Amino acid sequence: MRYTLFSILFLLLACSPQKQYDDSLIFRYNEAAGITSLDPAFSRNQANIWAVNQLFNGLVQMDDDLKVQPCIAKSWEISDSGMAYTFHLRDDVLFHANECFENDEQRRVVAEDFKYSFERVQSTYLAAPGSWVFANVLTFDAPDDSTFVIYMKQPFPPFLGILSMKYCSVVPEEAVNYYGNSFREKPVGTGPFYFKIWAENEKLVLRKNAEYFEKDEEGNNLPYLESVAISFIPDKQSAFLEFIKGNLDLISGIDASYKDELLTHTGELQERYAESFNLYRQPYLNTEYLAFLVDSSQTIMEGSPILDVRIRQAINYGFDRKKMMRYLRNNIGEPANYGMIPRGLASFDTSRVVGYDYNPEKAKALLAEAGYPNGAGLPPIKLQTNASYLDLCEYIQGEVAGIGIKMEVEVTPPSTLRQSIATSKVPFFRASWIGDYPDGENYLSLFYSENWAPNGPNYTHFKNPVFDSLYQRATAETNDSSRMVLYTKMDSLVMAQAPVVPLYYDQVLRFYPNTVSGLGGNAMNLLDLKRVRKGE
Repeated sequence: MRYTLFSILFLLLACSPQKQYDDSLIFRYNEAAGITSLDPAFSRNQANIWAVNQLFNGLVQMDDDLKVQPCIAKSWEISDSGMAYTFHLRDDVLFHANECFENDEQRRVVAEDFKYSFERVQSTYLAAPGSWVFANVLTFDAPDDSTFVIYMKQPFPPFLGILSMKYCSVVPEEAVNYYGNSFREKPVGTGPFYFKIWAENEKLVLRKNAEYFEKDEEGNNLPYLESVAISFIPDKQSAFLEFIKGNLDLISGIDASYKDELLTHTGELQERYAESFNLYRQPYLNTEYLAFLVDSSQTIMEGSPILDVRIRQAINYGFDRKKMMRYLRNNIGEPANYGMIPRGLASFDTSRVVGYDYNPEKAKALLAEAGYPNGAGLPPIKLQTNASYLDLCEYIQGEVAGIGIKMEVEVTPPSTLRQSIATSKVPFFRASWIGDYPDGENYLSLFYSENWAPNGPNYTHFKNPVFDSLYQRATAETNDSSRMVLYTKMDSLVMAQAPVVPLYYDQVLRFYPNTVSGLGGNAMNLLDLKRVRKGE
């Protein structure tokens, strides 16, 4: 059955006949990219993650400072060896009332639910994209209803943060069995909102969970809102106009179609909007970069000049990142003059990691040293990108031309480019890495030789025995300070070998009416609506 927008709104209003419709209790936002699943096991992109976060909870959660906080687990202990995590669960967490349960009632969450949920994500039959999160897990145990234990194959210090990912949400076995493949569109969770209706590509409506277990600092029940309404307007400029008209409560990020309308060249909110809207910004765990395939065994790399580290270093030195950010990004983000680890993580250290600034004379010297004085004899270098980043790539193309490097920019459809990168068919390409969890290891894993694509995220095929040794030491190091030192050494080593050209460290950017409060955020860019109020 296909619902119209009118019928959805009618159902939303009709579901509470005793209550007067109050727009201040409904939070509206748009997902231009659409949502593919409300099953947390498939929360692999931001659109899915944002919706799933309203519906589900896990053992732990991240606060605005990226510190792990209790959620369904009220406390935990980690063994001295780092091989066992013991969680003690709250006894007041209920799954949403649903027909999958006897008498359509709620059911309390117990440790066995986490065992089921995590083993489900691990299972080969589900083929969940988040199965990797339990790669270091040996087994799960639920000795009683309130105790859940995870035993590790080997220590992995970032693991507690990984457990805050939506992949690690608890789901009831009854709902998965009852709905089967339809669980993706009829989710049952424990979150601050429960699922009401989803007309795909039209509207998704969530309603307040009156039995939600978390309270605010004064002991008031969360959430404050009555419902969340998500639209799916594909055109971002159209969505922006709806926001300006007051029909949406949030714009996340910025699009070229309205960038200059909303922001000044220095990245501030335009004066004409300052009285009506707020701009929230903070570091975002996303590093945008160019990458080289540095695997000489690939046929496509035969005779390629980018196998010479001096050419890769020259490109790194050959363009002005600060100017690029000012004129192409309205200063949204920070020039990546350091390593791959972005600002927002403890291991981001400008005093220890040696990266690249704008130094055309150094770039020219490196070209001459490589046998190409002023670029003479250097064959053209092709850079592949998708259309969204064409302006950045053309800017770099123009800049490096000044030092003698001929760069050809080729636009490729995103899906085609991703497949070509994964199968090592592209020598030089634009890429980005959004942190899966808040630890520098996540970024450094891109360069570990055991992670070569297509089975891992090392798309450059970078291989360095010193780096590998440091990486292995770091992933077993339980002392945070010692691990950070190892991370900065690895980041500096990668920069020296230049398999990548860091462009910028991104920022979370949110625009919302000044009538909205409680809309915080963290560097993971997670949307948390349980403390949001409107109209105050």
